[in-house]
Amino acid sequence: MRVLFVEDEDGIGQFVSKGLREGGHTVDWVRSAYEGLNYAMGQSYEVMVLDIRLPGKSGLELLHEVREKGIRTPILMLTALDAVEDRVRGLQAGADDYLVKPFDFSELLARLDALSRRPPLQFKTVLCVADVEMDTVRRVVRRGDQIIELSQREFMLLEYLLRNAGHTLTRTQIGERIWGLDYAHDSKVIDVYVGYLRRKLDREGEISVIQTVRGVGFRLNDD
Repeated sequence: MRVLFVEDEDGIGQFVSKGLREGGHTVDWVRSAYEGLNYAMGQSYEVMVLDIRLPGKSGLELLHEVREKGIRTPILMLTALDAVEDRVRGLQAGADDYLVKPFDFSELLARLDALSRRPPLQFKTVLCVADVEMDTVRRVVRRGDQIIELSQREFMLLEYLLRNAGHTLTRTQIGERIWGLDYAHDSKVIDVYVGYLRRKLDREGEISVIQTVRGVGFRLNDD
């Protein structure tokens, strides 16, 4: 796996770079958003890791520029423990995942491995999983031949599940992605909206298209 790592702190940069290389991966470690953009445009990577708080131009600004250039490489953002607003803005801007500092290297490696296997769905305007289809431009949802009417929140939740079909999303990930700072870690609202979606999408006598992963969150069945 080839990784672009943008991190200005020498300690973290050396630690992560060394660990990834010892694991057999290729790492390009740069210390600024300016260098990161140049490397992202000039090389091909399986995954990128961007620190949010970079000197000068931030990691969020770099994320915007990378996506505006049409680069679809999965991106993991590194953020401080108390920077909830940064995590929300990053996910809304097109980041695929985030990891809070300080972090365990084994968790970072697991997340990068998962991202490298994930198909780059975030830029598709028509999402299809099994017989569920969503046109994100026309804002039309179908299951089979039936058009499904959804509220704005229901649409956002289903889109997030579709873009991550087959992957378990925690309630925290869903809440911060869909509700942002209004989520306030009240997971009950997520269960309520999952219930709304199930009543509209599921067919009588069939397994629900949205699977509950007990104690963790939800996953859209991609069978």
